[in-house]
Amino acid sequence: MEDRASSAATRCADPVTPRGIFVAGTDTGVGKTFVSTGLVAAAARDGRRVAVMKPVAAGAEPTPDGLRNDDALALVAAARCYAPYADVNPVCLPLPASPHIAAAEAGVRIELPPLRAAAARLAAGADWLLVEGAGGWRAPIGARETMADVACALGLPVLLVVGLRLGCLNHAQLTQAAILADGLPFAGWIGNQVDPGMARVAENVAWLTQALGEPFAVLPWGTSDGRAAEVFREAFATASRRLAQL
Repeated sequence: MEDRASSAATRCADPVTPRGIFVAGTDTGVGKTFVSTGLVAAAARDGRRVAVMKPVAAGAEPTPDGLRNDDALALVAAARCYAPYADVNPVCLPLPASPHIAAAEAGVRIELPPLRAAAARLAAGADWLLVEGAGGWRAPIGARETMADVACALGLPVLLVVGLRLGCLNHAQLTQAAILADGLPFAGWIGNQVDPGMARVAENVAWLTQALGEPFAVLPWGTSDGRAAEVFREAFATASRRLAQL
């Protein structure tokens, strides 16, 4: 693992666009799509042309137009800026499992150059590109490759969604360390409470702030739609300022 991480720092590509961000999570089920669609909707309301991408998705349903993944469709709906689905979600796998298992089941080898090419096409017609990962930072997509390799191929700064639940302090630190070891800029983080019974949320957020920096936003359990929209509007403004500094 150390050899893979150390080599990543020297092979991460230049950013596919200077106006983009890669959304990663401390784990699966931490709210990456919730955060991504919230940021995208805020950008669209601000008058930005937003391109969205879910490079790899495992778990899809057949439609008359082919396989479709719910997360990718949610991103497209939030962006209100439609692009070919094959670019938005180049690798769409039917089995809802770890991507390397789903890809093997489908007889698919996930190649990185086509993902970067699709991202470049999307970015060319947009003011801003948001790319949402799958699973956690080291979620495998092949025999050796992980989601970190996808992020490195795109070269974008990384926004980390921290699922606020027991264990998140360790998961957040490890993920940030891996992002930096792989040679990508750490843009910042958003906290999303995924356990309604989590004890001492404020104390955990304070510790994360000390470790990771001031969050773009923190979303407590049960945040209303109206409040979430306002939080994401502020978070998008903060993210835009932060990206301009990287």
